[in-house]
Amino acid sequence: MMTSNISLEVKPLKLLYIIIAVAFIDTFSQLPIIAPFSSSLGATPLLIGIIIGMYSFSNIIGNILSGIWTDKIGPKKVLCIGMLTVGVIVFFYSVVTTPYQLLFVRFLHGIAGGFIVPAAFTFFGSKDKRKSNGKTMAFSGASVGTAAILGPAAGALISARLGFDWLFYIIASAMIFFGLLAVFFLKEKPNTGEATSIKLQEIKPVTKTGFTLFKKPLLHAYISIFLLLFTLGVLTYSLPLKVEALLISSEITGILLSTFGTVAILFFLLPTNKLFDKLNKSLLMNYGLATIALALFLLSLSSTLIHMVFAMVVYGIGFALLFPSTSATVIEFSKEKERGKAFGVFYSCFSLGVVGGSFFAGSLALTPSSSFLVSALLLVIIVSAIFISKKNA
Repeated sequence: MMTSNISLEVKPLKLLYIIIAVAFIDTFSQLPIIAPFSSSLGATPLLIGIIIGMYSFSNIIGNILSGIWTDKIGPKKVLCIGMLTVGVIVFFYSVVTTPYQLLFVRFLHGIAGGFIVPAAFTFFGSKDKRKSNGKTMAFSGASVGTAAILGPAAGALISARLGFDWLFYIIASAMIFFGLLAVFFLKEKPNTGEATSIKLQEIKPVTKTGFTLFKKPLLHAYISIFLLLFTLGVLTYSLPLKVEALLISSEITGILLSTFGTVAILFFLLPTNKLFDKLNKSLLMNYGLATIALALFLLSLSSTLIHMVFAMVVYGIGFALLFPSTSATVIEFSKEKERGKAFGVFYSCFSLGVVGGSFFAGSLALTPSSSFLVSALLLVIIVSAIFISKKNA
């Protein structure tokens, strides 16, 4: 009897990890193909840029709506609606005939996709495992890292071998399939509205106002995830240019990005994931940001492929320190009845960071090395300001 209960508890959690991976593969698989697909429909370079950015823009709207609705109707319904709706919308990529139709589909795709991840992570929080939130978030980080490695490769390979339409058919089918699995196999407990993992002394200052979404630990998590994705946006824009400037084959860019993803996944899955429940999450966030800054500084100085690989290994360690600690902080310091909104804000910062980083790198018109250096200095200033503010608090 006991064995049966354990299996019921574990399988939904594993399904959530797979759903997160599939949801991010949906996003990452389109990164290498959306520009050529837009061009094949006759889009101008300016319109291609707008089409690419539209997903992240509308994703922010979806994140916020997801947070609000998750707290009202529960994470399972929002998650299932998001998965099934995305599956239907992705199919329409295969029938668009003009770039403006594609722009509209991207807008809808971003909104529906924004429902999924905040609801999924709220689901993790509802499990109320106080001593293992960090480890749980580490495994979820491994799902994201796996998607970051497999998604672009799958998108490029499938579209090259079978055509754009088949990529959309496969992704749409996967979203609908796992959406239906979520409908039948995910179980959620009733929302009691009680705080599950916040120490009483930590919430006294904010319970007077009843507004907890922007208290200091959560703000720290929001800023940290924004900066992590901001640097990833800078990396996405500047790394190919750096590789080109060093006269290295452009294919190496993908290998370098896979390097940081692989390091992060190993960090999440090996016994090092115990660090996320043993060490203070605020310190882990600061260490992560400092490590990311070091990686960007090393990239600015890199003059050989070996140097760049080493810098990306360092970046992977920083990513591994940041992602689980920020997510676990949202679970730990948000009330259960507001957790959906907290993750909605969290993933809005996530989406905004990607857009902001690539825009920042492109608008400065700096060399790739200078772009990395400026970004590193920016992170050092912000981490120092956070440290000083905590010391004076």
